[in-house]
Amino acid sequence: MMDFNTISKISNLISKAFAEDLLRLLVTYQTISASEAASRLNLHIKTAQDFLEGLEGLGYVSKEEVFEGKRPYFRYTLIEEKIEIEFDLRELKDIDKKNRKLETILIKERKNANCTFKTSPKGDWISSVTLISGRTRNREERKVNLTENQGKFLFYLPFPTEEPKSIQSLLVKASIGESYVNEILDIVYFLRDHDIIESVNL
Repeated sequence: MMDFNTISKISNLISKAFAEDLLRLLVTYQTISASEAASRLNLHIKTAQDFLEGLEGLGYVSKEEVFEGKRPYFRYTLIEEKIEIEFDLRELKDIDKKNRKLETILIKERKNANCTFKTSPKGDWISSVTLISGRTRNREERKVNLTENQGKFLFYLPFPTEEPKSIQSLLVKASIGESYVNEILDIVYFLRDHDIIESVNL
């Protein structure tokens, strides 16, 4: 199973317009240099070298330093003929969030928070939050659309003048099930990081 960073590196390499042709050369030739690959595919030598070095760093090719006269250079050899990408999306879940004791995390809207909450047409949940930064001509707005569960949760978020309430009690009040906890915590963390929510023990 690969980590996300490795998949990103592989994807970045094989998405290059010349990737298929260069990989074909690696499969066809027993060994090849960056200059040979570049001239064969009409690429800049650094472009070919960066690609080959990327594959070497990921363990798909090996490189050997050789000499032409007194000038050293590298030759690359394919050592892994399969590139298999597999990633468990569940790894992206923040397990720490799920394991927090939600009854001990108290939250409320921060005083003078630069945002606006828009309610749904029925007025029983928040449909979006608009973050506001800057002033007058430099004012910027970023609208964040919410899922219905996030909107129901934030509908019960205490005002700045009220006492903070636990995330657990707000989940109960909004009738949100346990399976949506990570979704709720994601927006809580996001709004906390943008100074919209203040929290205790978060």
